[in-house]
Amino acid sequence: MAVTIPDGYEPLTPEALPNRLGALPALTGRLGEPGGWRVREVGDGNLNLVFIVEGAGGGLVVKQALPHVRLVGDSWPLPLERAWFEYNALIRHARRDPGRVPEVLYFHRDQALIVMDFLTPHVILRKSLAGGVEHPKLAGHLGLFLARSLFRGSDLSMPTAERKADLALFAANVALCDITENLIFSDPYFDAPMNRHTSPQLDAHVAKLHADRDLKVAAQHLKAAFASNAQTLLHGDLHTGSVMVTEDDTRVIDPEFAVYGPFGFDVGMLLANFWMAYFAQSGHEDRPGGRDGYRAWILDTVDAIWAVFRGEFTRLWRSERTGILYQASLYEDQGDALASEQALAELLHAIWEDALGFAGVEMHRRILGLAHTLELESIEDPDRRAPCERRALAMGRQLAVGRRHFAGPADVRALAERIQEEDLS
Repeated sequence: MAVTIPDGYEPLTPEALPNRLGALPALTGRLGEPGGWRVREVGDGNLNLVFIVEGAGGGLVVKQALPHVRLVGDSWPLPLERAWFEYNALIRHARRDPGRVPEVLYFHRDQALIVMDFLTPHVILRKSLAGGVEHPKLAGHLGLFLARSLFRGSDLSMPTAERKADLALFAANVALCDITENLIFSDPYFDAPMNRHTSPQLDAHVAKLHADRDLKVAAQHLKAAFASNAQTLLHGDLHTGSVMVTEDDTRVIDPEFAVYGPFGFDVGMLLANFWMAYFAQSGHEDRPGGRDGYRAWILDTVDAIWAVFRGEFTRLWRSERTGILYQASLYEDQGDALASEQALAELLHAIWEDALGFAGVEMHRRILGLAHTLELESIEDPDRRAPCERRALAMGRQLAVGRRHFAGPADVRALAERIQEEDLS
C-alpha cells in the first residue's frame, strides 16, 4: 500500500512538541506558555503517538497518526487520513451523546494531529477489569452511548441527504476497514502470518478451530454483514481498551476505525471484551473462587448494558424516529402503534443476534490474532492463562455459530457460567 505523506508532515517528539505547537491558542489557553510545559509520550496502543502535555493551567492529550502500524513498523504502511476519520467520528459522537467522548480542541489534517481533553483521573477500563475494580455507573453510561450513537447515526434519525454524505465520507476509511475485515473475520481461522497464541497449550484447540467448517462459514457470513450492511456510523473498535473510567465517569476514545456498518457490531465488540474479562478472572485470583463476586459483577454489567441499550433505543424509536426508515406515517399516524412496536421488537432481536455473532469472532481474534487483551495477556503463567483462553474460545464458537438460539442475556449468561465451571486445565 502506497501512503501519501503531506508536505511538512513530521512525527512529534516530546522534545519538539512545545516548539511546534507552542503558538496554538488551543494549547496555550489551557496550559499556559510552552516554556512551562511537561510532555511525556504514553502511547501504548497499536497505531499512534500519544502525548500528555501538562502546564500551569492543566493538561491536554496530543494524538498523532504515524504512516504505519506502530505495533508492526514500517513494513505495514497505514494512511495518515485515519486521523481525519477519528476527528469526524469524535465530533459526531459528542453531538449524539454529549459528555461521553473527550472534547476535541484542535485538529490539523496534514499533520494527522488531534488535541483533546486530558482525561484524569480516568484509567483504561481494561486495567480495572484485570485488577478487579468495579465501576457502578459504567453499564448505564455504555448502554446509553451505544443506543444514542447508533440510533442517531442512522436512517432512523438522520436527514437522508446528511446520512448519505456521511456514508460517502466514512466509506473512504478503506485501510482500517481492511484491518477489521481481515484481522477479525478471516485471520483467526487459518494460519495467518501475524497470528499468535499461547503455545503449545492451545495448539490442539487452534487446530480444531481451523478445521471447524461451521465456524468458518459463520465467520464469513458475519464478514459479509459487516462489509455490506451500512446501517449506522460505528465506533468501529469499541473494546475495553477504548473506554476510560473513574468511579463516576465513562469516556469512549479512539474511534479511528469509524465506518458505516451493522447496528450490532459495536454492541458485540464491547460485550465480547467483557466476556473475555470474565474468563480471565481465574488467572488473576489468589485462590480458587477468590473473584467469584467480581465475575458476577462482570456478567451483571453485560446484562445491564443490553438492558439500558434496549430501553434507550426504544425511547429514541418512539421520540426521535424522523428518518426515512419505519416512518410514523405508516404506523402511528394511521393509529397503528402496535405495528411500530412490532417493527421495533424485530429490529432489536436482529441487533441482538448480530451482536452475539460479532462477539464470537472478536473473542477468537483477541486470543489467536495480532492484537490481544491485557486481561488475558497479563496472566504471566501460560498454564494458568491457557484454560481462561480455552473457555473464551469455546464461548466464542457457541456465539458465532449458534447466535440465533439465544433468546436473551439470561441464556448467554447461563452459557458463560456453564463454561466457567468446565475443567479446561
